[in-house]
Amino acid sequence: MAYWLLKSEPYKFSWDQQCEKGEGRWEKRVRNFQARNNLQAMKKGDRAFFYHSNEGKEIVGIVEITGESYPDPDDETGTFVTVNVKPLKPLPKPVTLQTLKAHDTLKNMKVVKQVRLSVSPVTAEEWKTVCTLGGLKG
Repeated sequence: MAYWLLKSEPYKFSWDQQCEKGEGRWEKRVRNFQARNNLQAMKKGDRAFFYHSNEGKEIVGIVEITGESYPDPDDETGTFVTVNVKPLKPLPKPVTLQTLKAHDTLKNMKVVKQVRLSVSPVTAEEWKTVCTLGGLKG
């Protein structure tokens, strides 16, 4: 299993909206090649943090990738892809960007170093640490 981080602006599509929607297409439209490559690398059963960007700037929940990537139906060029996700659980204590930056294990996460990247890999050690900080077992 691989781990990821998916960013979404909560005013466009929030964790609560994802939970209400349930399983379905991830709502963020990716138009960046590195993010697209990360989506293409996802496999069914992988896990991802749901991160509120712009407002909040915190990891708020965990989703499961429910299938391989497929062409984004909103992309007329056929260049970009999307994935389906389902919400698994919220973090009892959201983990803020400030916390990520201050933590020795997390300060080099892609979400910290590549702030504009909307889909990024997360190492197993980072996953476990964020889960612990968020009140979950990794």
